[in-house]
Amino acid sequence: MNCFEDLKWRGLIKDISSPELEKKLNEESLTFYIGTDPTADSMHIGHFSSFLIATRLAKYGHRPILLVGGATGLIGDPKPSAERQMITKEAVEKNVEGLTNQAKKIFGFEVVNNYDWIKEINTIDFLRDYGKYINVNYMLDKDIISRRLESGITFCEFAYTILQGLDFVNLYEHKGVTLEVAGSDQWGNITTGIELARKKLGVELYGMTMPLVLDNRGVKFGKTEGNALWLDKNKTSSYELYQYLINSDDSVVIDYLKKLTFLTKEEIEDIEKKHNEKPELRIAQKRLAEEVITFLHGKNEFEKAVNISECLFSGNIASLSAKDIKTGLKEVPTFKLEGTTTLLDILVDNKICSSKREARELISGNSISVNGSKITDTDYEISKSIAIDSEIVVIRRGKKKYYIGVY
Repeated sequence: MNCFEDLKWRGLIKDISSPELEKKLNEESLTFYIGTDPTADSMHIGHFSSFLIATRLAKYGHRPILLVGGATGLIGDPKPSAERQMITKEAVEKNVEGLTNQAKKIFGFEVVNNYDWIKEINTIDFLRDYGKYINVNYMLDKDIISRRLESGITFCEFAYTILQGLDFVNLYEHKGVTLEVAGSDQWGNITTGIELARKKLGVELYGMTMPLVLDNRGVKFGKTEGNALWLDKNKTSSYELYQYLINSDDSVVIDYLKKLTFLTKEEIEDIEKKHNEKPELRIAQKRLAEEVITFLHGKNEFEKAVNISECLFSGNIASLSAKDIKTGLKEVPTFKLEGTTTLLDILVDNKICSSKREARELISGNSISVNGSKITDTDYEISKSIAIDSEIVVIRRGKKKYYIGVY
């Protein structure tokens, strides 16, 4: 497949600004940009899908530039429903630094910050050099703006689309950028840039959008939606990412393989065939997790995530470190431990069992484990000497209910 066919097969093309773009992608070497505003100090899996296209296009001979919106981030892209809460300048600066370092580390391409050129433009010049070229009626036709007219939209958010168009013009003039790539929710902003370049400079620039990657519920990934899977492993561990990907629904996993990995069409079709024959083996989900985590964090992080998962599933807790256990059992109930206490009292005091009678029955019935070992002694004592790394004690009730005691 050529470049355009590959992108189309993967479901990575939603809108293009001109039919000419197909030929240009296949036959020319374009300089293009893709951007994100610094609403956090890390990208999430939604950004990952979009930014991966930079690597895909680079493989076909195109030149990527990644933009972090240090200026536009101070304004905020209009939300569909309400005014976006502004971020402080200090927070934006911190987020710009985090995103810039992350983008360079993961993708390795040139990163620019639109604050570097927008800060030089005063209000009069902004209105004369940019505002005069964009008709208000044209802006009112933008979907994201028209949806806000009834509830109200401030001039601050209203002007955002001109700022993004300004970026496109600036990058054309100083970097030779002729293509902007973004998620489908940015189509209105892309076309403003194309319009601005046509009227101000008399040149034809191009735009392309990709469908947003949605979670199992059909909701786009993001901080606002509360389902962000961060690319920073200190915010979302490789194990947490592994758990999400390994539990991807069968209805979306092949789509994820196309959009989130560099596996070939033949490889993905082979995985799909094997997966459909034995879906219970989760062949597609396992390969997805391996490809994504290895790309982001390396092979060792993937293998570590698999090991934590397998140890927790089998109950082999003792083979894990305290740090790995806290990562793997991040959401389970946690309680403080001090000195030496009977297991019986711990079970009752921390509401793992409703009474000492129930606790005795569960212990005698082989239903309570401590650090992966079954305990049948109702007089068993918990102390720091048995704690993993002298720090935590893991109690499991039945097969799935975990609790962590911390010294």
